[in-house]
Amino acid sequence: MAICATSLAAVARAEDFAERRLHNWHQWRGPSADGVAPHADPPIEWDEQSGVRWKLELPGRGNSTPIVWEDTIFLTAAVPTERMATEAEAAALREANQGQLTLPALVHHRFELLAVDRHSGEIRWQRTAVEALPHERHHPNGSYASASPVTDGRRIYVSFGSYGLFCYDFAGTLLWQRDLGQMRTRNGWGEGASPALWGDTLVVNWDHEQDSFLVALDAATGQTRWKVEREEPTSWSTPLIVDSPDGPQVIVSATNRVRGYALSSGELLWECGGLTTNVIPSPVADERAVYCMSWYGESAVLAIPLDASGDLTGSERLLWSYDALAPYSPSPVLYQGALYFARANSPIVTSLDVQSGETELAPVRLPQVRSDMYASPVAAAGRVYFLAGDGTTIVARHGSQLDVLAVSRLDDLFEASPAIVENQMFLRGHRFLYCLERTREQ
Repeated sequence: MAICATSLAAVARAEDFAERRLHNWHQWRGPSADGVAPHADPPIEWDEQSGVRWKLELPGRGNSTPIVWEDTIFLTAAVPTERMATEAEAAALREANQGQLTLPALVHHRFELLAVDRHSGEIRWQRTAVEALPHERHHPNGSYASASPVTDGRRIYVSFGSYGLFCYDFAGTLLWQRDLGQMRTRNGWGEGASPALWGDTLVVNWDHEQDSFLVALDAATGQTRWKVEREEPTSWSTPLIVDSPDGPQVIVSATNRVRGYALSSGELLWECGGLTTNVIPSPVADERAVYCMSWYGESAVLAIPLDASGDLTGSERLLWSYDALAPYSPSPVLYQGALYFARANSPIVTSLDVQSGETELAPVRLPQVRSDMYASPVAAAGRVYFLAGDGTTIVARHGSQLDVLAVSRLDDLFEASPAIVENQMFLRGHRFLYCLERTREQ
């Protein structure tokens, strides 16, 4: 009876989470990891004087998207300290980074998790996971806190990559931590893949310039369930976990192959070549297929069936492919049968019909945008939101024409992607976290 009661409680908890997550933003790219808030109605227009419920000055940099669960926002930051590297440490860093395009910061950083009250913008608690001297720099548009947290509504899982993986409860108590090693990323551009969560399994992608792997951990304890080696150079793509005819599978986009693994065992189910070097965008999926894309000099977009098996490289088993206008940094948003994405990092956007792969919204330049876009687009309430680095947001009606509803600006710089919950949108800039709120008058 005890086992039966425990099992029933676990099922009830899983069903409750499955419903509640649709009203929250519990992970990178939102409830279904596709950039969509299905039950939200966020604001359409704002500026520094109107539409901002609150803004919070942040203690340090980070490109990680905030996550939201009920009335709490969780976000990470890397905070420089006054503790400089010793001469010996500095010499070792220069030696280790010979030939890299960037050199590491010669100052220790605190890697921190913040819990912020969603309604007031006040910091409820702030925890230093670890203090460390970074062994690499990062891309000028990157940060030392680029991976977004993920939550199951009971615990928060935070990856600082080479500086540790941490699990906290909602009171800020550290429950467990893991050291997965040290990454050496291509050109010293830094780390960025977020952890992915499905039920009681946490998955971390560890693609870098040395021994790459994918690992699945027990979410409650941090213990390894399985680990598979990968023949891949650095990628920054977050794993996508989806249900499929063969059960839950982990899909990872990367340079050599996109691969699907059984969540239960790590068994390789299928693989497909065709993406470019430096894979950054995360895949998205519907009930039929997974859509993967990348750009680095060339473009590639692949539609791969979820019931795939074996090697699909160059195969007619692909549903379709597209070889133009793919994004470099931003991930796509999959909204009501349309796949929206930017060209490289530019404010030129396209959408494709996911059934056919045909162009729906022809390539069009977003108006009044003066910078590149590193943030990924999001969608809600029949609208698609494009956030540029200079603080300009274009809000467009979903459709085959670029019907711009509003152009809004904030006085900050942005690389982190938006998060949307109910009538609010959260934008994380270099200096501030903004809460934008839709009022009845809108």
